[in-house]
Amino acid sequence: TYYQGALEIMAPFPEHEYLKKVMGRFVETLAEEFVVKLYPLGSTTLEREDLASGSEPDECFYLTVNKIQAIKGKKRIDLSQDPAPDLVLEVDITSRSKHRAQTYAALQVPEVWQFDGEALTLLALENGDYVTIQRSLAFPKVASQAIESFLQQAMEKDYLELVDEFRQWLRSL
Repeated sequence: TYYQGALEIMAPFPEHEYLKKVMGRFVETLAEEFVVKLYPLGSTTLEREDLASGSEPDECFYLTVNKIQAIKGKKRIDLSQDPAPDLVLEVDITSRSKHRAQTYAALQVPEVWQFDGEALTLLALENGDYVTIQRSLAFPKVASQAIESFLQQAMEKDYLELVDEFRQWLRSL
């Protein structure tokens, strides 16, 4: 993350990498089950040189048709001209980023999910700052607490079994 002269570098551990994959798979499963368009760009560099801000999210997703059409197939995303992803995922277990939320706000990312290994916080951009929300802007049928309860099981359960349980639960809604 780079924010107005402050650079933060992180070295991810296996727990971080596993949880980001689980969270990303949950987003993909939500999109499949609720028939939401999806264009995943993983940890693509998101930056605006004119704002001296940038970050490489753990995962990012474009979920709206007009944004997908605007960036699909591009080799580089220029957020001074291109739209920001609809959703960014961040796993922050070992150290808290001081500037990540400010960076995503500067980049105009509408929604951020942060998981610290225990709690999932959903943030929505409102008037230039993030506010905590209980339901995702992209997937309003599902409360954050429900996703959090599945994430809390991630380190104990088999990956595919957990994803299947999540999918079955979504289908029961």
